Amino acid sequence: MTLTASEQTTSTVVYDRPFDSDNHYYETLDAFTRHLDPKYKDRGIRVIQRGKRTELLAGSELFEFVPNPTFDPVIVPGCQDLLFRGQIPEGVSPRDLMKVEPLNPAYRDHDVRLRMIEEQGLSGILMLPTLACGVEEALKKDIPALMASASAFNRWLDEDWGFAYQGRIFSAPMLSFADPDAAVKELDWIIERRARVVYVRPAPIPAGYGRSKPFGAPEYDKVWAKLAEAGIAVAFHLSDSGYNTFAAAWGGPERFVPFRNPSPLASVLVSDRAIHDTIASVIIGGVLHRHPTLKIASIENGSDFIHLLIKRLRKQANQSPHMFHEDPADTIRKHLWVTPYYEEDIRKLADVIGVDRVLFGSDWPHGEGLETPTDFLKELHAFDEAEKDQIMRTNVLDLLGLEY
Repeated sequence: MTLTASEQTTSTVVYDRPFDSDNHYYETLDAFTRHLDPKYKDRGIRVIQRGKRTELLAGSELFEFVPNPTFDPVIVPGCQDLLFRGQIPEGVSPRDLMKVEPLNPAYRDHDVRLRMIEEQGLSGILMLPTLACGVEEALKKDIPALMASASAFNRWLDEDWGFAYQGRIFSAPMLSFADPDAAVKELDWIIERRARVVYVRPAPIPAGYGRSKPFGAPEYDKVWAKLAEAGIAVAFHLSDSGYNTFAAAWGGPERFVPFRNPSPLASVLVSDRAIHDTIASVIIGGVLHRHPTLKIASIENGSDFIHLLIKRLRKQANQSPHMFHEDPADTIRKHLWVTPYYEEDIRKLADVIGVDRVLFGSDWPHGEGLETPTDFLKELHAFDEAEKDQIMRTNVLDLLGLEY
């Protein structure tokens, strides 16, 4: 019998080198169909061929979250570094920075990726989706299909990557709160597979009939309780959070389609609003008070939102003290880990939330990330050696509950 990646065991791992908290794979075309319940085959994510182009449907609508779902060719890691730093040389077009290459086996094969981790000088990586970050938004109008698709994806992930492969690759299964009973059932399976973290979209929770609800709504407490009891961390990773609705009100695009027809207005209007609002929903909704052992992380959402969020929460705590059980800044320091963008003021972030809550994340192998993950260390000039070790290594181990 062939074992899934999660069923393959390993000896004790020593995490004595940097541990990257923001790595990605590129999903195979059957990631959402290989294990999908057949009754949802026309309602989930489907692969279609139009001429020479391979495209995806979400239900009956075109799903364009990634421009090429085969990922072959794919963007070169780190090629857009200067773009995201805002340091494009004079006379160079942003389009000139875009480079593609054939699909690297390390993006899809866990054993090849293990060798890549070794070459990059890493102890381990936290792996998050690429394509899957657009699926909840695409299927939010059909909650049964959404939940079935998330479950199918998790079984693909378990089979191809595992949730803790060889103690070095920690993949985050996808969790949607849209159907809390189904979410608890899925969590039972995830816990059996020894996952240490789940990926959750930072967005209002789809509630059917065009409605949505906050994370603090009572019906979701059973999900939070299960996560807290199992010690599983929640990673809120940058996704299609549906916030282009607000951009559309100002004449921007209604849908988020990366790399196609970029809208500076939409970028400014949407920015980091989704993660700001998500963390506000969790705190004001009392989730972290009712489940004091919960660990949450904001990954690839930047960190500038933290400062404005704390200012706003403190004002509300002063105006509505009955809604808060402590200074909201203390709540954030206790429960939230953050991967800042490498071009941000990381020292300022650490001074606000504590250096023990700052994570190193390279976004490798995405084009907007770092070409060499450990180059993140170059951005930590304002930290001493002990603090650098926390950011580059031990903080994510604390998040995942790993010994060091």
